[in-house]
Amino acid sequence: MIKMKILFAMFSMLMFMNPVFAQRDNKNQFYMLVGTYTAGGSTGIYVFRFDTETGASEYVSEVKALNPTYLAISADERFVYSVGENSEKKAVVYAFSFDKQTGRLNLLNMEPINSSGACYVSTDRLARFVVTANYAGGTASVLPLAADGTLQPVVKVFEFEGSGPDVRRQDKPRLHCAFFSPDQRYLFAPDLGTDKLHKFAVSGTTPFLTIGAPEAYSLEPGSGPRHLTFHPNGKFAYLINELSGKVTVFHYADGHLEPVQYIASDTTSGEGGKGSADIHVSPDGRFLYASNRANTNNITIFRINATDGKLTVAGFQPTGLHPRNFVITPNGKFLLAANRDSNSIQVFEIDKETGLLKEDTTKQINSVDKPVCLKFVNY
Repeated sequence: MIKMKILFAMFSMLMFMNPVFAQRDNKNQFYMLVGTYTAGGSTGIYVFRFDTETGASEYVSEVKALNPTYLAISADERFVYSVGENSEKKAVVYAFSFDKQTGRLNLLNMEPINSSGACYVSTDRLARFVVTANYAGGTASVLPLAADGTLQPVVKVFEFEGSGPDVRRQDKPRLHCAFFSPDQRYLFAPDLGTDKLHKFAVSGTTPFLTIGAPEAYSLEPGSGPRHLTFHPNGKFAYLINELSGKVTVFHYADGHLEPVQYIASDTTSGEGGKGSADIHVSPDGRFLYASNRANTNNITIFRINATDGKLTVAGFQPTGLHPRNFVITPNGKFLLAANRDSNSIQVFEIDKETGLLKEDTTKQINSVDKPVCLKFVNY
């Protein structure tokens, strides 16, 4: 009995001395996964440990993949799915398992999407399927998931028709996002090429998605809808339009989206074209953030009216070059911007009262080439 107590005391001491064990008691610790373009010095997906209280980060691991730009995390955080944003013959979805003990990703398998230019991937909460939005192909691909997290072959490719007034960017359908409604009953897919927001009803059987009613919502001509997000209360939705540089505000109820406001995110003259990219709401629901690329390179901060969800501009925060994607920490303290053309991930502290951002240059991550997607996973 005495020997057992001594052994237990020694084991407890080792656990306390080991930083890995000590950190697991810290609820501020998260893994941060970084998707990249691999045409430069990047090799694939990178994993960092990030402290959401201090803003400090630490490299953990990486896994090789070809252009794993956009990432999706399974609801149980055991699996990670990534598009391979490549030409038609090489356009795939990757499935990885994620080991939280080591912080390492392990490739399970990959499947072709039967289209080209996949740029966004989502997975449902019940781990039944993934769907990709395919910019170059102008399509959406649906792939079932096996119980072990692996991808099964494509069961449906949704094809669309149409174009928009911008002859260079809107020559055909160009899907850029696939986003589930908060209740998981619907999926919405912004189509930059046709100025439409496609609607799908989620089904319990293969192929899991059916065309919704209405089939799509028509938006301002030439707007170029790109990314969609919902307010934490589930009553409002926000769409960033890449070509017009505006945010569309919707009221949402029972699967229906009603536009109630268009407001500028990119307020520059737009010489050479605007390039608004990503959009997210703060966890407390008080502020909306939208990134702008091209000649602007900043993040616009909006205040959200709690009653009707409408926006007013609170300020602007300059960023590095081409802030394609950004993420807000779960505790709402930091916003991290992935600047593709600056090869940097900036760390900004969020003022909880004003929503404005303050950069901490000492926390910036410069070790990843062409970062374009950031996701947090519980540690």
